[in-house]
Amino acid sequence: MPIYAYRCDECGFAKDVLQKISDPVLTVCLSCGKPSFKKQLTAAGFQLKGTGWYATDFRGGTAPTTAIPTGPADNAKPAAAADSAPAAVPAPAPAATAPKAD
Repeated sequence: MPIYAYRCDECGFAKDVLQKISDPVLTVCLSCGKPSFKKQLTAAGFQLKGTGWYATDFRGGTAPTTAIPTGPADNAKPAAAADSAPAAVPAPAPAATAPKAD
């Protein structure tokens, strides 16, 4: 159901009212009782939820991460397990020496 904004022209009382589209327009002010309660023109409000086109294409940030595996990188060890094991460092190759010319 939409929310409509009403305002009284006589006393200035304003109220947002939750109404069906088929409900009659309110005309009597809830505060002063005069028949000057009028519906205001307001911007429609809405919120996009989920991971649809808005979140991935137009929001300006990076695409949200998903729990769906997308490739071999998702099957790698967790970072915490990789950090706890000592890293294998390859030994430097011995420098090649040329034979001395006599």
